[in-house]
Amino acid sequence: MPTVTRTITIPRDTAAVWRQFTSAEGLRRWLSADITIDLRRGGAYRMLGGDGGTWISGVVLEFEPEKLFVLSWLEEDAGWMHPGRLTIALEGGGEQTAVTLTHDGFAGIGTPTWERAEAAYERGLERHPVLERLTDAVVTAA
Repeated sequence: MPTVTRTITIPRDTAAVWRQFTSAEGLRRWLSADITIDLRRGGAYRMLGGDGGTWISGVVLEFEPEKLFVLSWLEEDAGWMHPGRLTIALEGGGEQTAVTLTHDGFAGIGTPTWERAEAAYERGLERHPVLERLTDAVVTAA
């Protein structure tokens, strides 16, 4: 299955990193300044995408403290019939945490142009360095 994946190591323990996932305020610091979210499994969310023009919505699929944050991911008004998925996994080791962000499910969004969507997300992670913003939020919060 096609995926767009990035990993970064943050020089803080997993608990410090996870605090940025536990409130809408924390998520606004690095994921999207416009996010509204019900932070529980099955909770809905909506946010402005990194391009400043695309609204993203979905539900929280998994919320496992200090380990896993998974959202369904639907670009509104883009013709997607089904959502993709955003997975953020944390793996700690002492005073460092590896954070892996993965977008997947492109082939199932229900549009024949899904390969272009995958390529756009690959480019988008270069233009919108969300993991670097997460690092900044964690380090400045400490």
